[in-house]
Amino acid sequence: MKIVLENASSSHVCRVWPVAKDGLDNLQLPLEASALVRQSAAASRFEGGAGELFETFSEVDGKAVRIVLLGTGSGSRADMERAGGALVARYLRSGVKALAVEFGGTSISAEGAARLLFGAQLRSWNHDRYRTRLAEKARVSLEIVAAVGAPDGMETVWQGLEAVADGVALTRELVAEPANIIYPESFVERCQHLAELGVKITVLDVAEMEKLGMGALLGVGLGSARPSRILAMEWNGNPDQAKPLVLVGKGVTFDTGGISIKPAAGMEDMKWDMGGAGAVAGTMKALAGRKARARVIGVCGLVENMPDGKAQRPGDVVTSMSGQTIEVINTDAEGRLVLCDALHWAQESFDPEYVIDLATLTGAMIISLGSEHGGLFSNDDGFAEWLASAGKAAGDPLWRFPLSKAYDKLIDSPIADMKNVGPRGGGSITAAQFLQRFIKSGVKWAHLDIAGMVWADKPGPVWDKGATGYGVRLLDQLVADHFET
Repeated sequence: MKIVLENASSSHVCRVWPVAKDGLDNLQLPLEASALVRQSAAASRFEGGAGELFETFSEVDGKAVRIVLLGTGSGSRADMERAGGALVARYLRSGVKALAVEFGGTSISAEGAARLLFGAQLRSWNHDRYRTRLAEKARVSLEIVAAVGAPDGMETVWQGLEAVADGVALTRELVAEPANIIYPESFVERCQHLAELGVKITVLDVAEMEKLGMGALLGVGLGSARPSRILAMEWNGNPDQAKPLVLVGKGVTFDTGGISIKPAAGMEDMKWDMGGAGAVAGTMKALAGRKARARVIGVCGLVENMPDGKAQRPGDVVTSMSGQTIEVINTDAEGRLVLCDALHWAQESFDPEYVIDLATLTGAMIISLGSEHGGLFSNDDGFAEWLASAGKAAGDPLWRFPLSKAYDKLIDSPIADMKNVGPRGGGSITAAQFLQRFIKSGVKWAHLDIAGMVWADKPGPVWDKGATGYGVRLLDQLVADHFET
């Protein structure tokens, strides 16, 4: 779907008027339609709540026009995005090919108008690539949303938000694709186009990782015919920024659990176990697309976890790049093995002051928070507050969990420096404690466990059922708030 800006009065036969909460009396409609539309909307109890829709038909300029009133609620950022999402959800597969949103005559700001379009663009993403027998009436029909009479300055705001929407779309694409399509090598290929935006791409293959001593990450991929990869994406939007922000994503492109194999029921969902890496890739596209004035580096640890004669076993001991040894108690606790080497390599290579890792790390996080919040762990209170505030503003909410030496001792091993799982209780916390052992002194670090957030079983305000793109808006907001100059 394309968003276009038009200055002249629209000739579209489907025209949309945004209406604030209880703002029906101030609505400026075409004179010949005004009275009837107002009366009909009032009779249907339309009040202008965020995402509320009222639809009717009227004659305007001698032709039948579909008139839509779109509630924008309080006009807040969240309400405007919800309104845009609701509009597209209603007409995406309706047969309507074009909508004209009439901003002229409203009091909507440039930011508000752009946010409405942002919500519309986010909600328009879909993944019908493999549905060859989809009925015609169920196919996507909506091609254009035209912004008519947009407020001054909206185009500039929209250009930045459009880049973020493109980043979210990349994340959703990577997460939604099946594991026979997206695996470590093809994930890297899907990100190569970022070089056209000015992103420097670096890829480590198995031989290079072996030389570096990444025994933890490589151990996870031993049972797969798909070779593991490290992908680094560097965006240098501010050469004067001495130390970069580094984002590290877990990229397990399919997780069977390995020798500690998962139950068969629902295992197909494990194609999205690379949601952390997907969020990192999408964020890098968003930042490069809007030319963010910040130095940010994204690192993805990419593996496939399969059972095989070569796969690592429970009880094996592996040596991480940091030199710390790990007793592998459960091969299905593989994400932390991938991340510990990726985190160490990222710190050695780029000397960051701030590091964030994102991972669909633990089922325990879904038990704790469901699909309402991502889990947040951090060694720095100020950094944790930055992230929580950014998540709230962007619509990717986080909830903070504790870190403590009382939990740390639960992953001590009798034969190695640590084991990769502790007891069932506090499983998300002990996973974070594990990762913290690979963070260098003085580095401000946050771990985001987003297991319940990257995939949705039902549609939301700005996403359809399936891949949500969680994390991109959050990280883009964090960069805008605290790292751009």
